[in-house]
Amino acid sequence: MMPGLSLDIYDQGERNALADAMEVMVRAFDPAYGEAWTLSQLSGVMLMPGTWLTVARLDAAPLGFALVRSVLDECELLLLAVDPSWRGKGIGETLLRDSMLTARRRGITSMNLEVRATNNAIRLYEKNGFEYVHRRPGYYRGKNGQLHDALSFRLDMLI
Repeated sequence: MMPGLSLDIYDQGERNALADAMEVMVRAFDPAYGEAWTLSQLSGVMLMPGTWLTVARLDAAPLGFALVRSVLDECELLLLAVDPSWRGKGIGETLLRDSMLTARRRGITSMNLEVRATNNAIRLYEKNGFEYVHRRPGYYRGKNGQLHDALSFRLDMLI
């Protein structure tokens, strides 16, 4: 993990954590792809049981976040984002691995995710053991109406 980086996990929609996640989301998600969430969407998901938000910070400044929702023994990585100026420094991988570890601690045996078919993060997911499941044509609708395919991945985690 990057020196000085802290990871804070929130099981409830703590206002400052949501604001930090939104601060990163605005910078991290290109509007051309239609992947960013609104504060209302983020707040709503955080009210659901089994949901947790992990915020990566350096000197209190938010650099990235991961949002995971679990049901029974499965979970879905809903969002993973890193501020573009901090990409390539291991923050995304730290957030992903911490999410996997937290899931295992909670008795979760598999993690699912969907990602835009052209997203560079696919390499990160494959490197960490996620396997391709299927393609969803036209899953994301970009700002200009253009549709983008999503790929579904799954990781079976032994406890």
